[in-house]
Amino acid sequence: MGSGKPIPCSDQALTRGDPMYGTASAGHAWALLELSGGWGPSAFLNSPSIIDPVLGRAVARRFETAGMRVAAIRKPGRRTASPRWRWYLAFSDEGSEALYQGEVADPSSYLDLALDGSDGTRCAEPVVIVCAHGRHDQCCAVRGRGAVAAIAARYPDITWECSHLGGDRFAATMLVLPEGLCYGRVDGTDAAGLIDKYFAGTLDNRFLRGRTSLPHAVQAAQYFARDSLGEDRIDALSPLSVDHQDASIRVVLDGARGPVEVVLIERLSEPLISMCRATVAGRVRTFALASIGTISSP
Repeated sequence: MGSGKPIPCSDQALTRGDPMYGTASAGHAWALLELSGGWGPSAFLNSPSIIDPVLGRAVARRFETAGMRVAAIRKPGRRTASPRWRWYLAFSDEGSEALYQGEVADPSSYLDLALDGSDGTRCAEPVVIVCAHGRHDQCCAVRGRGAVAAIAARYPDITWECSHLGGDRFAATMLVLPEGLCYGRVDGTDAAGLIDKYFAGTLDNRFLRGRTSLPHAVQAAQYFARDSLGEDRIDALSPLSVDHQDASIRVVLDGARGPVEVVLIERLSEPLISMCRATVAGRVRTFALASIGTISSP
């Protein structure tokens, strides 16, 4: 007898209880470019009805060469007959966060955008993007579209669908910029409520994968510190130092009552399928807590 359809990667991850902390995709700067319509497996390379693949490759390469993560965005719901070409540039390093937006006349103009955002206007509000890239991974379509619709119902102006963000097994995945707050499994909670918390200056540690501008070990250390201290402010627990030792990683965070020392053990998981289209199981990096405590003043 056949085994039936493969189990979606996000369902497998939920069954295993894969930890999400310390898994946010790396990104200090982001380029979000509107490509309205159906995306192929690669939004910029395989969506010829929206953008010529040669142009798409040149656009993606321009921003990636500048050290920026690039993602396609589109408004959820029915597509308009006349496409628009809106864009955001986000800078996520702690203490210098900034978000700019603008619009160009055609996709070739993405090649001429000033990389510092100066061609646009500074945003007073964040931008929220949820991966709904079904041709890249079915979980992103099934879980992402429901989550983005729920958020857009409350925050229509700042909410977009986006192409692949990474971490398909944690669908629905969401990114809040400019801070680079990366969330997973947002379809399993009040997704719009996470944005309510953002506007209150707080986050939900249960669903936060990490901040994209921080190393994965720091993301994990912040998770354990927030869990231990009950700290939910977005701007809390900035990293002070990271020390890679023989068998552990020592991270010191800036706590409200003094520095917080978090010691982590880095491990590799058992082989797992991390995305639906994967054919070979692989190990992924995880972090376990060895110790946590406040450093006393001398």
